[in-house]
Amino acid sequence: MKKITFLFILFTAVITAQTNQKIYDIIDAVSADRIEADVKKLANFGTRNTFSDTISETRGIGAARRWIKSEFENISTNCDNCLNVFYQKDFVTKKGNRRVPHDAWVVNVIAIQKGTKYPNRYVIMSGDIDSRASNTMDFTTDAPGANDNASGMAGTIEAARVLSKYKFESSIIYVGLSGEEQGLFGGAGLAKYAKEKEWEIIGVLNNDMIGNITGVDGVTDNRSFRIFSEPVPANETERARKMRRFYGGEVDGISRQLARYIHKNVKTYMPEMNPMMIYRLDRFGRGGHHRPFNDLGFAGIRIMEAHENYTQQHQDIRTENGINYGDVLEHVNFPYTKKLTAVNAINLASLAWAPEAPKEVAIGGIVEASAKLKWNKVDGAKGYKIYWRDTTSPTWDNSRYVETTEFTLEGIVIDNFFFGVAAVGENGEESVVVFPNKILR
Repeated sequence: MKKITFLFILFTAVITAQTNQKIYDIIDAVSADRIEADVKKLANFGTRNTFSDTISETRGIGAARRWIKSEFENISTNCDNCLNVFYQKDFVTKKGNRRVPHDAWVVNVIAIQKGTKYPNRYVIMSGDIDSRASNTMDFTTDAPGANDNASGMAGTIEAARVLSKYKFESSIIYVGLSGEEQGLFGGAGLAKYAKEKEWEIIGVLNNDMIGNITGVDGVTDNRSFRIFSEPVPANETERARKMRRFYGGEVDGISRQLARYIHKNVKTYMPEMNPMMIYRLDRFGRGGHHRPFNDLGFAGIRIMEAHENYTQQHQDIRTENGINYGDVLEHVNFPYTKKLTAVNAINLASLAWAPEAPKEVAIGGIVEASAKLKWNKVDGAKGYKIYWRDTTSPTWDNSRYVETTEFTLEGIVIDNFFFGVAAVGENGEESVVVFPNKILR
């Protein structure tokens, strides 16, 4: 009997540890050549400043967004109209906005690949359409924005090309956001739209500069990238803040769990890459298009290169003191952009194939020798993974697979670890880990 039990446990461990061959296929399908062609096309619009020409077919933000929409529509045609492609827009005015030179529509380009089972549950990949010169109010000077952010936009289009070949239970949104350089207007507009439409957002993967490998610090690195995430939701309740003081969770908000999910998936399927989790909303004192989603309580992170070169960002094209300034094509490393596009694609796929995360996870075991966890049953889940880690560890380092909705970790003292629970589907794909949000008495 003991032997049978041992073999069952071993079999269960092997099943839950298996990788998904489709994820490797997705990595292989991402094309550096297609990404390069798209970056060149975007850079050749001259400037994509949010307030630039909207009439020309060859120059300005209007031409760029129409081309992006046409690319999404072409992808949809090739997948039997699997994408719903449309514009989402908001009007911004000069009044009260110091970076807005004139009133204008800020227009996002959206492509939705509807899920087969949970069409109102979404995972989002975004890139920014717009670019800028040295002066953000200057909407006529050339600003090719090859890396910032044609790289992220091209990566988003390429992810749509690759993933449109598959079916997912949850929906995937590919979006080009505008108005980033003037105040995150596009992200704010879409986040508000999502709230009004009552979208259930699993997570937002914001891609802003995924093409540079040689930094101003002199380091050249084509394998490392950063994942920025805020520690706890910006709109958390006072009750949640008070509970955290006694029960922990200072670095366990929903966006941080999304960052850990991406880190784990990359280390599993792309071990040659070095994902760096940065414990900060964004770069020091700066912001990106995931922030408006965070502001409304959605999980969102920023994926970007590890080593920036500031002479190639927000700069007029010129040579000064022997330094070539400007965000031009020659500085984009397309094999690297391919890798970071694959990072996005495999996480979009894993999240969209996975069951929903548990909504309620309760924990107990105060002044006891073992930690107890209990959570709600999740539709479509074959089982669950209980995770725990040292309180000083950035990653979930220990796990136990179970097929019940409550479990006691014998000998694991609640005081010494942090805990979480993820749902596991029949296909082995996991949801994001949920940190306990209730206490078992």
